[in-house]
Order: sequence, then structure tokens, then C-alpha cells
Amino acid sequence: MVEQVADKGVQGSKVTSDVEKPSVKSSWPLYILYALIAGVVGAGISWGFLSDSLAALGIPDPGRFTTAGLPFFRAASWMVVSLAVGSFLASAFLISPRLPGEDNGKILQARLTVDGHLAARTGSVALIAYALIALLMIPLTLSDVSGTPFARTLQPDMWSVAISQVSTALAWLWVALIAGVVGIAGLFSHKWSSQPLLFVGAILSVIPLGMEGHSASGGDHDYGTNSYLWHLVFLVIWVGGLMALIAHCRRLGPGMATAVRRYSTLALISIIVMAASGIVNALIRVEPQDWLTSTYGLIIVAKMVGVVVLGVFGYVHRSLAIPQLKRGDAGTFRRVAIVEVAIMAAVTGIAITMGRTPPPPPRDPNLSPMAIKVGFDLYEAPTFWNVWTMWRFDIMFSAIAIVLAALYIYGVVKLRRRGEEWPAMRTFWFLLGCFTLAVMMSSGMGMNMMALFSMHMVVHMGLTMVVPVFLVLGAPLTLIMKVVPPGPPGTPGMHEWVQALCSNRLIAFITHPAVNTIQFVAFFYFLYITPLYPILVQDHGGHVGMNFLFLISGYIYFWDMIGVDPVPNRRSPMVRLMWLVFSMPFHLFFGVYLMQLTDIIAYDFYSQLGHPWNPDLLQDQKVGGGIAWASGSFPLVVVFGVLFYQWRKDDKRQEKEYDAHADAEGDDEMDAYNQWLAQMNQGRGE
Repeated sequence: MVEQVADKGVQGSKVTSDVEKPSVKSSWPLYILYALIAGVVGAGISWGFLSDSLAALGIPDPGRFTTAGLPFFRAASWMVVSLAVGSFLASAFLISPRLPGEDNGKILQARLTVDGHLAARTGSVALIAYALIALLMIPLTLSDVSGTPFARTLQPDMWSVAISQVSTALAWLWVALIAGVVGIAGLFSHKWSSQPLLFVGAILSVIPLGMEGHSASGGDHDYGTNSYLWHLVFLVIWVGGLMALIAHCRRLGPGMATAVRRYSTLALISIIVMAASGIVNALIRVEPQDWLTSTYGLIIVAKMVGVVVLGVFGYVHRSLAIPQLKRGDAGTFRRVAIVEVAIMAAVTGIAITMGRTPPPPPRDPNLSPMAIKVGFDLYEAPTFWNVWTMWRFDIMFSAIAIVLAALYIYGVVKLRRRGEEWPAMRTFWFLLGCFTLAVMMSSGMGMNMMALFSMHMVVHMGLTMVVPVFLVLGAPLTLIMKVVPPGPPGTPGMHEWVQALCSNRLIAFITHPAVNTIQFVAFFYFLYITPLYPILVQDHGGHVGMNFLFLISGYIYFWDMIGVDPVPNRRSPMVRLMWLVFSMPFHLFFGVYLMQLTDIIAYDFYSQLGHPWNPDLLQDQKVGGGIAWASGSFPLVVVFGVLFYQWRKDDKRQEKEYDAHADAEGDDEMDAYNQWLAQMNQGRGE
């Protein structure tokens, strides 16, 4: 098999290349080898703990195919999805597209080069393979948890049982759907503009599995789920990115030094995040003193040592390889990277066995219903005052807020050192948004969000109406474009990527006043009127998903409404003001609807928490409606004021431009009007 597409062969795919490169060997045998290494290591270690696992689950042996096949395919699937993520990472950000006239400003019109096309095709095929493995994992999971032979679980009636009763099987179904859709879409995408979306889609296919396993159950599972999600996302970026670079190197692809330098930065970030999240997750499951005395602890130590050694070795290797790549010598990098990924595959196989190995007994075997459902206990009703004295650091949103604030400050300092000014008010607004996000999610508001509808509504309104207003006024995208210089001709970088984000057709469609207003308003009603909220509120992953949607929806809305960053076809302040006035009654009606509702939303969930203060759930819901009504009006009034100010400022600017034009070239309309008046006066005089 030859992984080579010549100009003539890809014209039908609308992909072109300047030079037909010599044929090189395919990288697919390597990919298959990596999946086999991960699978064999995972299955081998899991087989050694088979009797302990079955005893912990209290089920009969489901058969060899399940006991060996489930860890094998799960470990192999991580290598496959890593390949998909890494390939789309390469086609989007590591391999430069074919730019018309090497003009970086035309990146949205750019088509993929041969190398970019091959990387994207590899990602698509890998995602489709990942989807097929996910479908196989559904009956395997049911067989594993029930002790039913695998052949029996293949029958159609058993699939409905698996999906409805086994959460892990449902997660695999979501994986299959997401990976299948994104993979098929990737086969028909030949322009650069679609590659970042495919990259995000590939990462999203990992998320459902991040909500399952030991991390998503028991006490502190909020920390467990969040840390596991961080770990998985950066794992597939780290492993997959290097796999994609190996393929690009074997294809003799251009720009290897640039690609390796960009990946090296991502790899360093990935190692730091993986190490931190891995330690957090390990501390939740096993006491440090038990890391060397329990089987589960030994696996944790082996995994951590492997990740750290690989991270340090890889960083040193790439630092030494970049000068060689600039000289055209890619042989050393290719050979070392191939071995490095093989070790990564073995470490991945070790990591998979953690889900098959019974963890030590919980620290507190008598968890309360609230600790089981929420992840921790709450002891008193929240008030306006005591929410500021309750603290539990949120390692998802508060961590994001801190990182964003640090990056923003770094950008401003870098501008100042170059002698360029940046408005202090923009810095103030953005840091205020980060501070608000961090405090809200780590204080009593964020803690009680999962236990009370009223506090959930406080956070909902804050993430949708308050934090985005502050963030967009900070103009973070404009700051990036000022700090990061444009890339050299034909090699777009961060500057051009942000420009593309601010000017592409998808953003133009989403930020159209009608579409933007609908997404901002309709989401409120759809979430709480349909059964969606009672479903999502059941577990921590649902809360994380809702919070991200709240924040993204609000940011997009206010980005167009009052943001400083550029938006395609932004309407005048007067038009935006009219759309704001149009949307305000819908938020007020929504709050009134909640206050008048007599049925308790998500009653089955809230009634099982066993609140020590025994709240009136219906009254709490009415309070939530009042918060929605008040919170929905106050920020919009503030935005109304900002828009009115922008309108007046725009009007004065146009007036000054008009006066300047009249002074320089005369005012034809005014001259004609004066002439008409003179003629009228002359006629009257006669």
C-alpha cells in the first residue's frame, strides 16, 4: 500500500499540490501496531486481575472473549481516537494549507495540500474505525457487567437493555454517533476552514467516556470527573499529535520544523495538565501511603512514571530534533518518535487496566445520598452571606478562568514591552470576568448549584448574563491579533487563525441578529420546559455540559451585541439596540413562567439528596424563577446602556466625518438647499 496522492489523482477531490513527491510507505501498519500494543498490554494486565474483578462485581465469568476483548478493544480505541485527533490537529494547525498567492489573509479560501488532505483522510478513517469499535463495545460492556456470554448480548433485544440500563453502554453509543458523523463529514471536507471544526468534533467524541468509570462515582466525583476529562483530552492530543507527525515525516512533508515546534509546545502543555489531573484523580481514589501497597496504587504509579519519563524524553528529543529538521535531516526524529509512540501505547494499555482493577475500599463507606449524587456534603441552607464562606475549588471552570487571566496579563505585558498601548478598561473588564467566573464556580454558589434549583439559576444567569458581558468588553481576540505577529507568507499561524475565527461564514451566520437572539432566548425555554434538564441534572457531567453551553451561548450573544472584537457584518448600534429590546420580554416571561409553575422540575433528583435543612423544593423553584426574572433584566439594562453609548459615539463619529468632508470639499446638499432658499426669497421679492 502506498500513501501517496499525486496532482493528477486528487484533482477530483479538489486538492492540489505544487510538486508530486516520491512515493513513501504507508503509516497504517504502524498505526495498527500501536493499537495492538495498547490492546495486548491492557488485556494482559486485566487478565491477571480477572478473579478479583469478578469477585468485586459479584458476577459470573462472561467468557474469555469478553474478559480479554473488552480491555483489548478499549485500549486499542484510545490509540485509534488519538490518531483521529492528531490527524485533524495536523491538517488544521500543523500543516499549512495551499494559500492563493501565499496570502495568509486568504486562509478561509485555502484548500488542503496533498499532505493536509492525507492527514484529514487519516483522521476520518480513524474516527469511523473508532465508531465501529464503540458499537462493538456496547454488547461487550453488557456482557461484562452482567456476566452474560457475549454471543447472547449480540441479540437485538439485549441492545435496548444495555443502552437503557448500563450508563457505559450509552456512553459508547454516543461515542459511535459523534465519531461516525464527524468521520463521514471529514471524508467530504477539502478546505482548511472545515479542519478546526473536525478537530473539535474528534475531541468531542472522547467526552462521553470521560463521564464514566471509577472517577464518575462515589465521593468527590466532581473532582474525579473533571480531572479525568482534562486527562483524556490532553492524552489524545499528546499521543495523536506525535502519530500524525510521524506520518507527515514519512511522507516527506514540508514544514516539518514548524510542525514539530508547534506540537512540542502542545505536548509540554499536555504533559503538565496530564500530570496534574492524574495526581488529583489518584488522590481521590487511593491514599498516598497506599500507592505502593495496593495493586490499584501500583498501576497508578506505573502510569505516572511512564507519562513523566515520556514527557521529559519527548521534550528533550524534539528540542534537539528541530535544528536537524531545519537542515532537512528527519531520519533521527522519525526513528525516535516511532519508538516513543510505541511506549505511549504500552502506557495507554496500563492506564486502561485501572478501569478493570477493583480500587481500594472507599475512605468513607457510609456516604450520604448527597455525597453520592453531588460528590460532597452540604450542611446548611445557602444565604446571601454564607455562600462567600463556602469554598471548594472548581478544577474545571475556575482553572480555566485563572489560565485565561494569566494569558491575558501576559499579552498585555508583552504589548507594553514593545511600546504599544492597550486600554486599561479592557484589561479591567476581562479580569473582572475571569474573577467572577472563578469565584462563582468555587464559592457556595457553585457548590450549591447541583443541590438546589435556585442556586443553579444563580449560576445559570451568571454564566449567561454576567461573565460573558465582562469578557467580551475585554476584546481578547483583538489582543491576540496585536500580540501575535502575522506568520511568514504561506505559513499562517495564530494571528491568521484568530482572523479566520472572526470572519468566517459560520460565525457570520451565528451572529446574525435573528439567529443569535433565537439561540440565546430559545435555550432557556428548551432546557427547562422539555425533559432535558431532569436528565442532565442527574450527574456531574450533565452540569459541566450545561455550564459550558451557558457560557458559550452568552459569549456569542454579547460578542455581537456589545463586543469590541470584530464580527462579520456587524449591524449598527441602533439595529442591535432594537434586537435587544425585542429579546428582553422573553427573559422576563421566562422568569414569570418559573414562578407560576406548580410542578417541581427534576423532583426525583432533588428529593433524593436528603438536604439536612429540608428545603421546600417548590418554593426554592419559585425563588429560582425570581432570580431568573431579576437577573435577566438587570444585565440587559446594563447592555442597553453600553449599546446606547456606542450608538451616540457612532453618531458623533459620523457627524465629525461629515463636517470634515464638508470643510474640505464643500457640502453639495447644503449648497443646493441654500440656493433653493435664495431662489424662493428672490421670487417673493419680485
